[in-house]
Amino acid sequence: MKAFILSCVVYAIVASGIVSANPWPAWRGDALGSGIATETGIPVEWGKEKNIRWRVPLPDRGNSTPVVWGDRIFVTQAVESENFRGLLCLDRKDGSVLWKKGVTYKKPERTHRSNPYCSPSAVTDGKRVVAAYGSAGVHCYDIDGNTVWSRDFGPQDHVWGHAASPVLTENLCFYYHGPGKGSRLYALDLKTGETIWEYREPDWKPGKRTDGFQGRDDEGIIGSFSTPILANVDGRDELIMSFPMEIAAFDPGSGKKLWTCEGLNPLVYTSPTIHEGVVVAMGGYRGNSVGVKAGGDGDVTESSRLWQEIRHNGGIGTGVAKDGYLYYQNSGGIAYCLEMKSGKTLWEARLPGKGGSWGSFVLAGEHIYSLSQAGSTVVFEASPEEFRQVAVNDLGETTNSSLAVSDGEIFLRTHEALWCVGRKR
Repeated sequence: MKAFILSCVVYAIVASGIVSANPWPAWRGDALGSGIATETGIPVEWGKEKNIRWRVPLPDRGNSTPVVWGDRIFVTQAVESENFRGLLCLDRKDGSVLWKKGVTYKKPERTHRSNPYCSPSAVTDGKRVVAAYGSAGVHCYDIDGNTVWSRDFGPQDHVWGHAASPVLTENLCFYYHGPGKGSRLYALDLKTGETIWEYREPDWKPGKRTDGFQGRDDEGIIGSFSTPILANVDGRDELIMSFPMEIAAFDPGSGKKLWTCEGLNPLVYTSPTIHEGVVVAMGGYRGNSVGVKAGGDGDVTESSRLWQEIRHNGGIGTGVAKDGYLYYQNSGGIAYCLEMKSGKTLWEARLPGKGGSWGSFVLAGEHIYSLSQAGSTVVFEASPEEFRQVAVNDLGETTNSSLAVSDGEIFLRTHEALWCVGRKR
């Protein structure tokens, strides 16, 4: 499994007839959920008439991020008027649709008005592509759109819907069927879809909240929208997940719980970030943030937790780590630089451009890319000293997505269209 985790960062595999040295096969680029591009020659400036290779309309709005392998782009897509939940495969050259697969789901399913169905991003290994449709199940297709397997895990019920994306190793697919009561973390056989193991999330009873959020009942809204990450810590593989109230790590092969760390709040949006052996997890709605050393055993709250901040400034999107520092933003469009080992905030700055953001940062070389809800991408330096703006690029279309980077191109999904950003050939 360690070999696969490494290969999620740098690929040189023939897929779909071409060699793709820098795919973007998962929501944040790799199974580590790093958000780090392995290339540096991507544009820092673009606009509607500058460095745009193509723009293609999409049939309905959506929050998922495109994933890329070879000459194919995969985008999860709902069409609400048709009760359709599915996956689009587009040609990288011009954005034309190569195939469309999915299911019709007519039963009621709750979600937030800003969180359309099919919010999770797809994931691919170049042979198969897996997409999660919430109550409409998890579906695996081959690269040509033929169904390999489908699983029905029952209704996914939360007032704000769901967002966790599936994660792959060479033989397993990890899927979090939540939030809501009865949420579970599954490990599935990638070839057959059969359950290898499952972990039932506790029915959390947090008592008095520390994050100040007041929900629909005395306990407030509870749940995690986090996507798990795969990491190798001192030779041991760990599947790390941010749940309500705690961070937990599992053995990916057996599902054995390796360690837990308390300190989060009941509502979690972001995925955990690991860098140099330190995991940082953040709660939503000015929830609690925690830094903990990975690789422990049992309850490591007292032994390995490095710091905790009550009512911190974490947002909805996940940050990026570089040289011991975590760069992230809140949903209101304020960026922060935090020292991961100490939890100390080194600087904060309101990002220029328009609007707040639900998107997650992308790091390419020394540059960080942040996509706002108004369609503005701010590019700034990954510097712990101060905020240093590089560019602001406005496309003027609403989005809650994140950027995907592959072979010199940036793929940007809005509620209206999919854009391919790249320098002129």
